[in-house]
Amino acid sequence: MAAESTAHELIAKHRPTLDQALEAIRTRAYWSPHPEHPKAYGENGSLDAAAGKAAFDAVLNTRLDLGQPGTDDWVGGEVSPYGVELGVTYPHADVDVLLPAMKAGQGAWRDAGAELRAAVCLEILKRISDRTHEFAHAVMHTSGQAFMMALQAGGPHAQDRGLEAVAYAYVEQVRTPDTAEWTKPQGKRDPLALTKQFTAVPRGIALMIGCNTFPTWNGYPGLFASLATGNAVLVKPHPRAVLPLALTVQIAREVLTEAGFDPNLVALAAERPGEGIAKTLATRPEIRIIDYTGSTAFGDWLETNARQAQVYTEKAGVNTVLVESTDDYKGMLSNLAFSLSLYSGQMCTTPQNLLIPRDGIRTDDGTRTFDEVVADLARSVDGLLGDDARANALLGAIVNPDVKARLEAAAGLGEVALASRQISNPDFPDAVVRTPVIVKLDGAKPDDEAAYMNECFGPVSFAVAMDSAADAVELLRRTIREKGAMTVGAYTTDTEVESAVQEVCLEEAAQLSLNLTGGVYVNQTAAFSDFHGSGGNPAANAALTDGAFVANRFRTVEVRRQA
Repeated sequence: MAAESTAHELIAKHRPTLDQALEAIRTRAYWSPHPEHPKAYGENGSLDAAAGKAAFDAVLNTRLDLGQPGTDDWVGGEVSPYGVELGVTYPHADVDVLLPAMKAGQGAWRDAGAELRAAVCLEILKRISDRTHEFAHAVMHTSGQAFMMALQAGGPHAQDRGLEAVAYAYVEQVRTPDTAEWTKPQGKRDPLALTKQFTAVPRGIALMIGCNTFPTWNGYPGLFASLATGNAVLVKPHPRAVLPLALTVQIAREVLTEAGFDPNLVALAAERPGEGIAKTLATRPEIRIIDYTGSTAFGDWLETNARQAQVYTEKAGVNTVLVESTDDYKGMLSNLAFSLSLYSGQMCTTPQNLLIPRDGIRTDDGTRTFDEVVADLARSVDGLLGDDARANALLGAIVNPDVKARLEAAAGLGEVALASRQISNPDFPDAVVRTPVIVKLDGAKPDDEAAYMNECFGPVSFAVAMDSAADAVELLRRTIREKGAMTVGAYTTDTEVESAVQEVCLEEAAQLSLNLTGGVYVNQTAAFSDFHGSGGNPAANAALTDGAFVANRFRTVEVRRQA
């Protein structure tokens, strides 16, 4: 158990931040304790840009020894999408040794209580935040994100999501009091009296299975939700994106040790090339919680086979934007162009299908036919990415060969409205950088359905000609119901169309963005305010982050005593 003075210091240090987070999730207003601007770092112990780059460089070609029990080998092999071999090796675990060691510390961590666990989690997040510039390079060179996106999405935005999970975890645990005096009157007889004690107890060891594209942003909610509710957490990174999560585990173990807890409450499970340990770990009886982001096929496998665990999945969907009319045509085109281009479309929230009436749409610049809308959007993307330096800053690099193959195959699926082109990156000549492709399809042709009704992850979009807005609404409904969607967008000035789209999204549980023409995009969500996914359609069985995401990671156990 943590020393009383250390516990008091941690709670005093972080309680104000926790209180602000609790207020933010209540009001859903904008708030973040983690600065987005690179120049905000360099004071109060945080690393500035130069120090962060130096720290990243220092870890390359080294052995990252976490001091974990059961280490039987050292593994690595990460190669940056920008062409750099990282050369970092990580402990490979004998899980028969590691898992019992992780479980050993759960009793003291459980007894610490919700407030102290939250404070320890916030200290971990604070130390990660201080190293945001270092993490930015680690995320950039494992995910292929451009540096600024890696800094923001992999740094403060990911840290916000972790803090949000801690706040929800705290709310759910303190909903029940620690103790209660229960007295039931018995008329003339003496009342019945009991003293009741209620304890939030962890389910067991949580397994967090990381993804390649957003290792911290997608990983932190589950990691911190499980840790804050008393569970030990085994972090199994994607083999191509180990470093950001290994650094996270390293920091967590340091903080736990300093706070007087067992560092093995957080551990890393790196794997040998092709080992595929996720299936083995996911069905171990010690694993009682699983968080997963990735392909639908493996997400479905986990939900079917990891029967001993509470499984939270974010899989894939077919994100759709319905374009019926707009009173800001240029703003719509600009907004869509950015949404399609950001990080080469390698986001689970990027729009794929653009449903447009074949007779055209009404705009503030007159009526535009289907072909004109698609051509104008193609020109808008071309204009956005016309300068190679700006294109590199927006697109980043293609994360793996599978995305490149899908992009190249997409051109054969229909009429190409915007061809993808190769861009060179002068800083990283081996990086694979491609602009988006837009392919025109016909919603009335059954042969085209196979393309637009399946996810094509990467910088690929389909402009689908629809007979009417009503047909587009029905295709939207069917897409969400059958394939799922992390995001839905719509552009319309017609109240009936808006109402119909909203009703579909309410019935099919999909998050909707209407008429975005400014600096907010359909594929971006803000922690403490926006829900990422809903958990109500096939794209994901959980939402980041809400009460349901944390509440079933612990159970409340009652001890009654005669008063």
